[in-house]
Amino acid sequence: MVKEFVGPGWTSLLSSLYIYHTWERRYGGKIWVFLFLTFSFCAHRSPLRRMARGNSSFVTEFILAGLTNLPDLQLPLFCLFLVMYVVTVLGNLGLINLIGFNSHLHTPMYFFLLNLSFIDLCYSSVFTHKMLINFTSKKNIISYRGCMTQLYFFCYFAISEAYVLTSMAYDRYVAICNPLLYNVAMSPKVCSILMLGSYLMAFSGAVAHTGCMLRLTFCDTNTINHYLCDILPLFQLSCTSTYVNELVVFIVLSINVIVPTVTIFVSYGFILSSILHMSSTEGRSKAFSTCSSHIIAVSLFFGSCAFMYLKPSSAGSMDEGKISSIFYTNTVPLMNPFIYSLRNKDVKLALGKILSRKQF
Repeated sequence: MVKEFVGPGWTSLLSSLYIYHTWERRYGGKIWVFLFLTFSFCAHRSPLRRMARGNSSFVTEFILAGLTNLPDLQLPLFCLFLVMYVVTVLGNLGLINLIGFNSHLHTPMYFFLLNLSFIDLCYSSVFTHKMLINFTSKKNIISYRGCMTQLYFFCYFAISEAYVLTSMAYDRYVAICNPLLYNVAMSPKVCSILMLGSYLMAFSGAVAHTGCMLRLTFCDTNTINHYLCDILPLFQLSCTSTYVNELVVFIVLSINVIVPTVTIFVSYGFILSSILHMSSTEGRSKAFSTCSSHIIAVSLFFGSCAFMYLKPSSAGSMDEGKISSIFYTNTVPLMNPFIYSLRNKDVKLALGKILSRKQF
């Protein structure tokens, strides 16, 4: 009788509430339990289940509209983004190998930089090949499962990058403000915990976004007004209510943008205060150079993400959103190897040694 009244979706939610009560008493992890409840409820009401019950209106594939439909711009944009991707791959792979094979670069700062390069390499590879297809074919088709998979990894690597940038800001704070305690505060164990926390936050955020996207039904329209399977363009195609999804997006994105941003600003507030109290002009110049590079990358990444997601969605603003998304999907992974390495003396020295060995 209860099942007939509340329906299978709410029965699943009641079961999840029982598990919530058990986990809350045992572990007390409110955030993790919230994400568990969100995913279990959203996944239970996914269109895959409705399709199994005979929903013939379910969309099995999408068409990615791409960045632009102007014929004169297709070839130039294809060449531009192909070159950007090749440089991104070579730059990040080169930085990973450089840090990995040089023992004097095995420090906390370069440990985070190696992880950042790995994330950028994977991040740019999630969507670039489909983006390039848009410039060379009339229809760029992606399956429903492929679209959800792309969405998951896109969210995963984007959130990972946010927290790695935050860890790098904390590393610079300790190095400048508490140099005597640097080896203790940034021990290998602490660095590993920071990276593990970054990947766990990325996993939970990606699961929440993808799980809630699975609850939506896509009926007749299947053209995504974007060059990747992003959250907001998919909302516009849904023929069911997206209120719950928008609430989850606002909560998860607020946590993953506001928390890292506040942490970074607080860290650099202390850094700026310490720099202003330095007596050495050379020390000030070096500290300002390191901070300015990081702040530029952080501003590009977080600024474009906030502009894309932390505002009301509308059809008119989607084209602007595609332009802003280029910064955090293409420009940031391209720039990171340069702004974090080419201005660093240790990396230049390691690169010079490798080049001199090849000459002889």
